[in-house]
Amino acid sequence: MRGRAEIEKEMIRTVTKMPHVVCLVLALAVLLGPRTVFGAVEQRNFDFVVYGATPSGIVTAVAAARQGLRVALISPGSHIGGMVTGGLSTTDRGNVNTIGGIPREFFELVGQHYNERIEFDFEPHVAAQVFEDMLREAKVSVYLDARLRENDGVNKHGAQISSITMEDGAVFSAIEFADCTYEGDLMAEAAVSYTWGREAAAQYGESWAGMLSTNRHENWDHQFPVRVSPFAADGSLLPGVSPATKAKRGEGDKHLPAYDFRMCFTKNKADQAPYPKPDGYDPARYDLLARYLVAMESAGIQIRMSDLMMVIPIRNEKFDVNNHGPISTDNINGNTDFPILTYKQREEMEREHYRYEAGFFYFLAHDPRVPAELQNEVNEYGLAKDEFEDTNNWPWQFYIRESRRMLGEYVITQHDVLENTTKPDSIGMGSYQMDSHNVERFVTPDSAVQNEGDMYLPVTPWEIPYRSIVPERSEAVNLFVTVCLSASHVAYGSYRQEPGYMIAGQAAGTAASIAVRKNVAVQDVSISELQQDLLAAHVVLHWHDFSPPQRGDNLNSN
Repeated sequence: MRGRAEIEKEMIRTVTKMPHVVCLVLALAVLLGPRTVFGAVEQRNFDFVVYGATPSGIVTAVAAARQGLRVALISPGSHIGGMVTGGLSTTDRGNVNTIGGIPREFFELVGQHYNERIEFDFEPHVAAQVFEDMLREAKVSVYLDARLRENDGVNKHGAQISSITMEDGAVFSAIEFADCTYEGDLMAEAAVSYTWGREAAAQYGESWAGMLSTNRHENWDHQFPVRVSPFAADGSLLPGVSPATKAKRGEGDKHLPAYDFRMCFTKNKADQAPYPKPDGYDPARYDLLARYLVAMESAGIQIRMSDLMMVIPIRNEKFDVNNHGPISTDNINGNTDFPILTYKQREEMEREHYRYEAGFFYFLAHDPRVPAELQNEVNEYGLAKDEFEDTNNWPWQFYIRESRRMLGEYVITQHDVLENTTKPDSIGMGSYQMDSHNVERFVTPDSAVQNEGDMYLPVTPWEIPYRSIVPERSEAVNLFVTVCLSASHVAYGSYRQEPGYMIAGQAAGTAASIAVRKNVAVQDVSISELQQDLLAAHVVLHWHDFSPPQRGDNLNSN
């Protein structure tokens, strides 16, 4: 997708060839007018307004538009597609047989680009083009750089949202609304109840809830396999390490899974950009990493690049890079209170994550404390310079793995994912493992360093209830929440992948069309009618009567 600056330059080049007065008027319109794309109209009154141009938001908008609604899709930033176009190029898909409907259509359209029937591992710019085409064909009005005004951005009459206001004063009114952001900002501004962090094990009777362990000897992935001291020579803690915790297993807290950026690397020297050296880079920030490398070498264990990050092949000599191991791209301890921070505070947190992760790569590529063989391997790669061209080849999407979670009509818990897996109001299926990244790094009672919070538990396909994407009736009667849906931290770990968000999005867009036609609250949408519409669109609602979607292959679980 072209950046706004590039589009503006192209339009200005066009209008400057016109008569002087016309040129001036049109140039001002380009620079001062609403930031719209894909034929977005000047009017701001719609049947359905979708806030958040994530993959979930895109599918929500497309589903509703295909049902005949006038739909606006609003992006707080300059791009569309969230993580799918912003770096997460190897789709965490669970069992792909649960992916039907518009989400599967997207992956099939991506596949067509590569002359395949379906593709889940792709280049970011290809995903962006497919999403753009889908929105254009559905005639969705798309607005970029339109961020909800803080503190008073939602106008409500009782439990009915009538309009939302952007930071620049633009007002969008609609019959129905959807919050499809990773942050849940519209939901929060609408005074819908939510939580964040980890529930205590006792709250919902979840064995995997709350604090997991202070025992560094438990054999988890992403844990230190050797003892590493977290103390500097003067007795202070090394950067990135917190003091010893007093929490006990099963206690709840407000910790969040660590965030990072999903990078796009390449080995193709002709397409490489160098690892950036972030402003304020200080190699001392990575003293713990240097100490870990020495400890592993002393234990006779050779560290490879794959021990420090996942480097997953995608297309055209490119690689999706993700967190892996005890010290990696995740900035553990770096996202405290993210859900309730102001926009300005979040922006600084995102910059700090950039400084950490860019410095991590730069350290491995240049610091003399890094073993030569490992350093040489790291330097075989570089940033793909034909991706994220308007952000210096660094992904523009911050990977917010978990933020707010709505407290809606039904809270999905561990029991719904592992045991009570069928639901009468199923709108689709989840199948990814219950997964959480580490939430903290601290000193253990025996003065070593430990990560805590990592969770990985396989599941069988389970049904997502419609009640989990709608608020309590007393709080909002015309709002859907598809990303920050109603679930515990443990259950959200199985839901929190892009296919799940997209599946819920198709249900929300379809339900919105029913709510508009029938003039009913979202809580009163006919489940039988909704399920009939979803089945007609090849959505997989139940596992026991599974049949492969009519479009594409019947693929095995991944």
